[in-house]
Amino acid sequence: MQLGLSVSDSDVSSFTPLVVLELADDTKAEAITWLLNRIRDKQKIGGAELLVDQLLFPAQDGQKSNPNVFVVGSTLQRLLKGAEDVGLFKEFQDGIMRGFTYANRESFKDFYGDGEGFLSDAECQYIIKHELDTLRAKNEEHVPGYPKVKLYPGKSVVRRLQSKGVLVQYFPLHNKEDLKRLSFSWYKKIKLSFQPLDDIRHYFGEGLALYFGFLEYFTFALVPMALIGIPYYLFDWEDYDKYVLFAVFNLVWSTVFLEVWKRCSATFAYGWGTLSRKKAFEEPRAGFHGALGFNPITGREEPVYPSSKRQLRIYLVSVPFVLLCLYLSFYVMMVYFDMENWAISVYNENPNFGTGILLFVPSIIYAVVIEIMNLLYRYAAEFLTNWENHRLESSFQNHLVLKVLVSLATLLITSQILNQVMEAFLPYWLQRRRNKKVHKRMRRVMGDKELPLLEQVQLETEMNTYLGTFDDYLEQFLLFGYVSLFSCVYPLAAVLVVLNNITEVYSDAFKMCHVFKRPFSEPAANIGVWQLAFETMSIIAVVTNCALIGLSSQVKAYFPESETQMILIVVAIEHVLLAFKFILAFVIPDVPKDIQVKLAKLEFDSLEALKKRKILEAVET
Repeated sequence: MQLGLSVSDSDVSSFTPLVVLELADDTKAEAITWLLNRIRDKQKIGGAELLVDQLLFPAQDGQKSNPNVFVVGSTLQRLLKGAEDVGLFKEFQDGIMRGFTYANRESFKDFYGDGEGFLSDAECQYIIKHELDTLRAKNEEHVPGYPKVKLYPGKSVVRRLQSKGVLVQYFPLHNKEDLKRLSFSWYKKIKLSFQPLDDIRHYFGEGLALYFGFLEYFTFALVPMALIGIPYYLFDWEDYDKYVLFAVFNLVWSTVFLEVWKRCSATFAYGWGTLSRKKAFEEPRAGFHGALGFNPITGREEPVYPSSKRQLRIYLVSVPFVLLCLYLSFYVMMVYFDMENWAISVYNENPNFGTGILLFVPSIIYAVVIEIMNLLYRYAAEFLTNWENHRLESSFQNHLVLKVLVSLATLLITSQILNQVMEAFLPYWLQRRRNKKVHKRMRRVMGDKELPLLEQVQLETEMNTYLGTFDDYLEQFLLFGYVSLFSCVYPLAAVLVVLNNITEVYSDAFKMCHVFKRPFSEPAANIGVWQLAFETMSIIAVVTNCALIGLSSQVKAYFPESETQMILIVVAIEHVLLAFKFILAFVIPDVPKDIQVKLAKLEFDSLEALKKRKILEAVET
């Protein structure tokens, strides 16, 4: 952890600000005092035992700034003990990743002196977030100053304040020096090399590092498909055997690609200490609501919502709505095909410059309409998923993924360039305009006096919030659909996706460093539900490619009199390819052998330690 920031030039506080906590500007004084005391209180009396200071911004343009902005930090000892609480895994002296314990801290590799630099910035901020999230109400019946904001023993204080709008936001601060170094090694130099994944993980955490690792792996894995697709496209091969050969290679590639990625992600996760890490008990979502009941797992009171009601909402409302939207998307696609045929017929009857331009009009209209429909559908999908009232954030995300993926067929046709402009450069341009205004206000108010932390916090509070890797994985999923479903009929699909992903690496890196607030680290051992989504797509690709082969004129020429026989043969080939795909997936281990040995050794050592403990307890009694 780099101890380089100070709260102000007057050095009113000696701790490193790691997290910004912003309350509503009209928050009651008693609520603020209560919250700050709970954050500062010792752990043994139910506090978080963290350090917190208030930031006082000067008035700007005659308008009073929000006085309720605070920075949160921690002592190094508290962070090290917190690392044990959250279950961090670190490399032991014997080279095996083991759960960190404060008592054995000096037995871990890279722990020197008092442990300065042992924890990464992302880990320190994650620990503080964990301590804030697990700050629980004791005997309070409501938040002081807010009689209607009810509390009960064991309720997460931060989540309650968030759901009621008292807590506006809390986020980790950027470290300007570390960000500058990361930006230089990551995207500021155009170079053909691997991304600095360890540095990304150190700064942003395992979840984002794993996404960029997947993006890099996917791009390199597409190179063989691209190299085969280029001559296939240029020489316009019509030979049936070569057509089938390309389709079979496509199917084998998609299977090997996903199975080898499992091994790569296992290697990343083991080295980063997340493969063996126990998943922390997941707290209810801030928006989850229901009658107060008893949780048999935690032994605490918390809202309870009947699963039967949730299932009724899903199957009687959400599913019909999704099917209706899917029908509308296909209907719009059929209208587009009709418009395309009309434009072609007009051009064939009277070919000139005007009718030539007319050929592009249906595609332009369709792209715009689909983009608007997708935007509206995304809002509706989020609203319905929230209305279903899922208790856990992971469940919420999984159901949202399922809803959004049904619009795959129409999303595949939209422009990836437009997506990159909308997701990176447009927000960056808007953010730069806001930053300039803030800079001018601060300079006008403070003159030559520099308050770097105040200015940094002011800028970052107004930056966009990064909402997670959902949209990033969705885009890669759609591109995988391009290649696995349609590369046989359009061999250059892999080439275009490689070019897209090269620019995607730089645009995504750029937006993480300069467009969004720094996100909290999200420990991850794999890409989660997206692995299942990609594998499902690869199975669908078998059916699609076999259907494309069956529809080709070359295949039909082999069966001029018996279409039924042709269908049976194509279905048989499909089943053989599916069987081969599953055998291949079974043969390739998900975890490399050397990591399997280390995991087995860790489990053996844990069992031996448990036996010794039981023997000692038996001797003592």
